[in-house]
Amino acid sequence: MNFNEILYGVAYYDEYMPYDRIETDFKMIRDAGMNVIRIAESTWSTWEPKEGVFDFTHLHRMLDCATKYELKVIVGTPTYAIPSWLAKKYPDILAVTHNGKELYGHRQNMDITNPDYLHHAQIIIEKLMEQVKDYDCVIGFQLDNETKPMTPVPNTLRLNS
Repeated sequence: MNFNEILYGVAYYDEYMPYDRIETDFKMIRDAGMNVIRIAESTWSTWEPKEGVFDFTHLHRMLDCATKYELKVIVGTPTYAIPSWLAKKYPDILAVTHNGKELYGHRQNMDITNPDYLHHAQIIIEKLMEQVKDYDCVIGFQLDNETKPMTPVPNTLRLNS
């Protein structure tokens, strides 16, 4: 890899597209002079729609197309948006803030110290890394996206729900 090259690119979410346009998009990205895409953050429910059931179809589509169009890829961990099955199975994963217990639905809505969250986050990250490890286009990893200081309220201060 040429480390003198400036990386210039976009975040890309094939799994959110209403129709198939990946070839068009990647050609446009390349033709616009961009050379990198960032993928996979906030996609946990796509990669693991049910506990223990994994589907990396969109991931491989993006990696294969990135290879074809000579785009580099930064893979984000998908763990800042938990899937609904995880919140349903472990309701204590949901964040407790000064406003009380959060409801499921928005991103970054989890207690990152919760052992069940940590266990399942490790599983999805390991599965994701197994999927991307052999792609030469992958140049790096992003541990989170849009980080913010969401410190959970200590157990002694939690409100009963």
